[in-house]
Amino acid sequence: MKRFFKVVSFIGLMITSVIFGFVYFGLREIPDEIYLVNSQEFSPGFIYSASASQEESSKQASAGNAEALDESCEEKRYTVNISLLETIPVKSSCVTVSKRQYVVPGGDIFGIKLYTDGVLVVGTDDVLTASGNKNPGKEAGIETGDIIKELNGVKVNTVSQLTDFFEKTGDKEIKVKASKDGRPYETELTLQKSVTDRKNKAGLWIRDSAAGVGTITYYNRSTKVFASLGHAVCDVDTGKIMPLQSGKAVAAEINGCYKSSQNSAGELCGVFGLSNIGELKINSDRGLYGTLYSVPDKKEIPVATRHEVTTGEVKIISTVDSQGPKYYDARITKVFKSTNDEEKNMIIEITDPELIEKTGGIVQGMSGSPIIQNGMLVGAVTHVFLNNPLQGYAIFAENMLAVSEKVQEVKTDKAS
Repeated sequence: MKRFFKVVSFIGLMITSVIFGFVYFGLREIPDEIYLVNSQEFSPGFIYSASASQEESSKQASAGNAEALDESCEEKRYTVNISLLETIPVKSSCVTVSKRQYVVPGGDIFGIKLYTDGVLVVGTDDVLTASGNKNPGKEAGIETGDIIKELNGVKVNTVSQLTDFFEKTGDKEIKVKASKDGRPYETELTLQKSVTDRKNKAGLWIRDSAAGVGTITYYNRSTKVFASLGHAVCDVDTGKIMPLQSGKAVAAEINGCYKSSQNSAGELCGVFGLSNIGELKINSDRGLYGTLYSVPDKKEIPVATRHEVTTGEVKIISTVDSQGPKYYDARITKVFKSTNDEEKNMIIEITDPELIEKTGGIVQGMSGSPIIQNGMLVGAVTHVFLNNPLQGYAIFAENMLAVSEKVQEVKTDKAS
């Protein structure tokens, strides 16, 4: 009898463990936010089920049986309760059902001229004074990566504005407004007179702009909004996002390429043209966005949701030489549908012999290259793996679309 109860207890323990395992798996893998288009039906799959929350039971429980979205309603939201075997609660998720979006795929190279909102601190240094070395910036709590916004209430956006202020001010005690990792703070900076040139110095290395080339991911024909890169423009020394005040998208051409190899990322070599082609508006973790003065008259394609992205063969559109945008073979090897990462949502591998011959795989400047699967835009190339330049990360197009839809709300000032 004891043996029987031991067996029953063991079986019960195993069943309980399996149930808790599936609950934990559901909590981790089923996203908190689910985005669908009005032709899709959400199904958590396997042994999970979804039902509308009680207070919304009169609304749609899936995109499949949702009433059609009319012209005045861009999207609908509701909550679904996920359960295991239709009895054990797992979690609740918010579902957003929107209209299918269409964009013009890019692949065009362009030049980036970005001017910062404030000045970025890229380092601090000692100042040799009559009483020895002093580090004014460090003593004031200013660190590499901080953004200086104001000096004694005067806004600064350029290196020349900041250096002129330090040289001409009669004050040695300067009230500084700055930000650290996006959090504003105030401090007092004590300038020190250098014995070298008898000028007041703060011991700060700063930067106010960035330039480079990137790839346009897509255009919106009606709004002239474009999306590019799939990741932020960051300072080369600090790795911090450059805070955008204003900027220009510039015509550019590729005149060469340093090929990628193991442990060495290659780079496209581009030259800026004479004409500006648009304005930069947003620099975020999900890419660089702006508006174009004119949009090429090319065919639109649908944008896929993350639930439609699968592993398998794809095409990417890249400009890697003077011939302009071209389709190349690649494949998605892994999809992270539940990740909270802004830009690393897929792993992509270059398989096209021609592209590998030209670039060695993924190189800097290809960031933003659109990825096409089943006739839909699914994402953009963002990063290269140094240990294997044939592979890299990519971002969901859905994530980029959420940012580009906000571009027209952004107003940027003319750079000083």
